[in-house]
Amino acid sequence: MTIASPPPALLLAIAPAAALLCAALAVLLRPLLVRYALARPNARSSHKVPTPQGGGIAVIAATIAAVALAGLGGLHGALAAPGAVVLAAAVVLAVVGTVDDLRPIPVLPRLVLQAAAVAAVIAVLPGDARILPPCPLWLERAVLALGLLWFVNLTNFMDGLDWMTVAELVPVTAALAAFAAVGAAPGESLPVMLALAGALIGFAPFNRPVARLFLGDVGSLPLGLLTGWGLVLLAGNGHLAAALLLPLYYLVDATLTLGLRLRRGEKVWEAHRSHFYQRATDNGFAVIEVVGQVFVLNLVLAALAALSLAWPSALAGVALVSLGAAAVAVVMARFARPRNKT
Repeated sequence: MTIASPPPALLLAIAPAAALLCAALAVLLRPLLVRYALARPNARSSHKVPTPQGGGIAVIAATIAAVALAGLGGLHGALAAPGAVVLAAAVVLAVVGTVDDLRPIPVLPRLVLQAAAVAAVIAVLPGDARILPPCPLWLERAVLALGLLWFVNLTNFMDGLDWMTVAELVPVTAALAAFAAVGAAPGESLPVMLALAGALIGFAPFNRPVARLFLGDVGSLPLGLLTGWGLVLLAGNGHLAAALLLPLYYLVDATLTLGLRLRRGEKVWEAHRSHFYQRATDNGFAVIEVVGQVFVLNLVLAALAALSLAWPSALAGVALVSLGAAAVAVVMARFARPRNKT
């Protein structure tokens, strides 16, 4: 489905509206979260003082409200399926995350609920969205479901440092919105990505190091689902290289860390401090340095993704993804070494 001739002024208003709504909700919710959803530091935490979590309520609510307001304002398709189904699935994950923030849910029930939300998103993908046409559709969709389930969880895993999710997902969602605006991705993702980017910007002042508010699972899980959906739509529209490049740092850090932990025989569902961005703070990097380098890296990856749209051959895609992987490797290698303080 394509959003036909959206009013430019309405499109431009989505991100600022989401940012203002998110900031206002964060101010209103913070006293309640201080009382009922305080994250206390432990040996594996990156924060030193008790900090309220649950700011994701403001982010997701503002995203949905901004999309709904755009639909009521005349943005055709903003309130129609499949986008509405995807937003509903995000709400389900937000509820799961809220419960998990307050009283941890066992691993298996949590995965089952996440898988159900992911299955709903996969079920409403456009029928002509194909990434590997020679592959049977059922097999491709099954692999996409597993990949999206992993992306939901890795977004949660990578939300372990002030501003980390903002530094990662603002460039990704902004790029996805820009790509949808020029027709590189289906139009139904455009208002959602604009609203998501705006809401994250509205949340940023509260999560600025040293954070006064954390996202919590109520935010990271649906953020992973919505962003992953945007990436799947982009890949299914013939732009696999761009869809790989945009989240490449998240993918490599989380997947490599998981592999290393499995190799060491660790319980991978338990909290840890093994991610490269966490090791960077242990190695002497200030939090603002870590998220600053991740943000710049993501701008580079977004630029490479844009080049892949303008240069759509398979060979060019491989070359650009390789350049992106090299940039990620440089940053991760820096994070893995003790900082030279001379």
